Amino acid sequence: MATVLMCRRLPRLSRVTAISTTAKRGSSKSKKEKRDKPGAAKTGTEAGATIQLLKPRDYRVLYNPAAYAKGRAGSQQHGDRDSSQALGDTFTSPGTAQAPQTFPTASSQALSPVRSALPKPKSSTLLRQTVLYKEEAEKERQELHDSKEDPRMFQKGRPEYRALTCDSAEPAEPLPAEEGDWILQSVAGSEGSPGVLRDYFLRLSRLPAERRAALGSDARFSALCHRAVTAIRLFSTPDLIQILKACVPLAVPASHPLLNACEAEFCRRAWDMGLEQLLLVADCWRCLDRSVPSYLGILFSYANLHWKDLTLPQFVQLLYIVGEGRRSPTDLAQKVESTILKHLDAFTLEELGAICLGLFKSLSGISEHVMRRIADRVSLQMEDMSTYALVNVLKMLRYTRMDHLPLMRELSRVIPARIPATNIQGIMHITLTYSSLHFFDEDVLAAVATSLPSKVSYCRSKDAAKFLWSFGCLDYEPPNEEEFYSSLIKQLHAKLHEFSKFPEHLLTALLGLAFVKRFPEELIDFALREEFVQKTRGSKYELNKDLFTLGKSVEIECPTYQGSHLTPQLCQEFTEMVSSFAEREIYVRPEIVEATSLLESMLGGPEYVKNHMILPHTRSSDLEVHLATDGHPIPFNFKDPVAAKKLRDMGVNLTDDLMSQLIQGRALSQSPTAVGNEARIPSQKRGDTTGALCWGGALSTGATSQAEPKPGLWQPGEVRLALQVSNRNHFCYGSRRLLGLHCLKRRQLRLLGYVVVELPFWEWFPLLKRTRSEKLSYLHYKVFCPALLTRAA
Repeated sequence: MATVLMCRRLPRLSRVTAISTTAKRGSSKSKKEKRDKPGAAKTGTEAGATIQLLKPRDYRVLYNPAAYAKGRAGSQQHGDRDSSQALGDTFTSPGTAQAPQTFPTASSQALSPVRSALPKPKSSTLLRQTVLYKEEAEKERQELHDSKEDPRMFQKGRPEYRALTCDSAEPAEPLPAEEGDWILQSVAGSEGSPGVLRDYFLRLSRLPAERRAALGSDARFSALCHRAVTAIRLFSTPDLIQILKACVPLAVPASHPLLNACEAEFCRRAWDMGLEQLLLVADCWRCLDRSVPSYLGILFSYANLHWKDLTLPQFVQLLYIVGEGRRSPTDLAQKVESTILKHLDAFTLEELGAICLGLFKSLSGISEHVMRRIADRVSLQMEDMSTYALVNVLKMLRYTRMDHLPLMRELSRVIPARIPATNIQGIMHITLTYSSLHFFDEDVLAAVATSLPSKVSYCRSKDAAKFLWSFGCLDYEPPNEEEFYSSLIKQLHAKLHEFSKFPEHLLTALLGLAFVKRFPEELIDFALREEFVQKTRGSKYELNKDLFTLGKSVEIECPTYQGSHLTPQLCQEFTEMVSSFAEREIYVRPEIVEATSLLESMLGGPEYVKNHMILPHTRSSDLEVHLATDGHPIPFNFKDPVAAKKLRDMGVNLTDDLMSQLIQGRALSQSPTAVGNEARIPSQKRGDTTGALCWGGALSTGATSQAEPKPGLWQPGEVRLALQVSNRNHFCYGSRRLLGLHCLKRRQLRLLGYVVVELPFWEWFPLLKRTRSEKLSYLHYKVFCPALLTRAA
């Protein structure tokens, strides 16, 4: 007997440990238990092949058997999002606009100066491994059932739908195969009237399934179809509808000449048909999986003219057709909303789910008022609603970016117990709803993480990517994190062949993994290769920022990484693009402008503070301040020396003391800016020398003779502060838990040696309405906190 030995090369994974953030968001219970019991995370993990991990400098490396990772997914951002999120917190994802993200910038301090001797992964290795995964997946798929739900379940709730829909169920009384042969033989013997031809189709549609499948290659059936095409205009409308309905169980191909003729004839007759007939024909086209944009256009126009005659079932069926046709008739939008409100209490819960699915698939926006009314009803009757219908409501809730606390709270109570019995696409949409709305619920996420590994083989590339994105966005690592991430990364490898067509899914996955400090080396190498980069640039989605975030994050957090990198030219291009947007939209936000202006006044001028992006790939602003270890500010922002030294309207109060100084003269070592500062902050005492403000001391701007520091170099005894002016969209909904993107940014700032100082929105925003002295006092405390300098020294 021959023995076959199969070897598989497992991908390497870089895993960096967590660094606590200054603005600490409520740590999850599982994380806290893990810190208290370091061995707990290892429980139940099988020993496997050793995986070589990238070891970022100053990081503790965890060695995990078969650990994989991935992440990124997106969803449309809310209109009131801050500008930094409009560019910096959003990533493109199919179907919707974008979702949160961040970028890190490379630094010689973050990267090891000498590359590891490890060989660069070869493309053939990863592709061979992908083929193995693909072959195994194909074998497994033969044993897997289709996990998708039936979107037509709502039609079983009312008898009226029978006249509007095509029943594709098996016939109650199958036709004997011998009678089918007789029918096909008789086709050649006579011309046959339209009524006879109709009967032939109807009777053949009752043949057993295996016999119907053989008709496609039967020349006699082709002759029957040809006769029907020839006589197409002789059929009455009811007869023609019966023939089209028969084509569904007969599985006539969507491009068949008979269907071409039927579509043209129905378009010709549409305005002479009733709405019930039009909807029935549209349902037949859907069952035949045939795209009929011209027919649907006529149907929508007809419905618009006869809107008042629409019954409740006809309205729901129309929205079902709208969704399945992926078309959004804009002239019906207001009528749709008014009809939903009119029948809201009369709809069944399944019909509400069908309405939301139709609107979601056709990208039809509805007002917040209508969505809130739907959510109000669902939140009161959620336990009586099927999971499938509930998921459809969540899709629309996510699309409208509307927060509805009663629904989310009831969902958190009802859905965890249902997750084990929910299909993988439903679980994905539930998870994506929580991440898109930034709603953190550990019970729901833990239930998802527990159920996912056993169902991961059902995941499409899109599903796996959005799971990783969602968990990364919410910065949540479940109790079974190694099993969870290993299963999803393995699925990424199995789906690697799909990423050439859908490059956005791979970037979504890898960014989600980066948020939680996981860097699968071979997948990253694949994503940063020139050929894959070119595919992303040809995508219909804007993926440049995603590439920038991923590439720079790897440089900062994985200095021993030996794979592909973005070219300097691309990085420069992306940096200029992001900086241009930031100058227009981010730096000018009122809360940032106010903090910058006050810091300049407090520290001595614009050369002591810089409003910019330290990490352009994170696409959000930092206020950078340099201090000596004794607390003296250090000037460093000499980019525009003329602007730094020119006189500005500082709003100086003309006191008697100031007038005396102006008349009698003053030491040349003090600048007009410093005079203005002293005049406006009477609580500060004037210093004797040309020092800077420190622990309440005086500040002189022009007296310093320090040379401009070279970019990227640290001065001896220098502390660099990165002040973060955050807003509520940087945190999970209604909490102080930072989102994954902003955790990534703060982690990377610390890796580059910065001290992160938080100006959280719950502290800074209320102060914007207070007096100037109160704001200055707050900033003085934040910048010159003794504990901060002691820790940084």
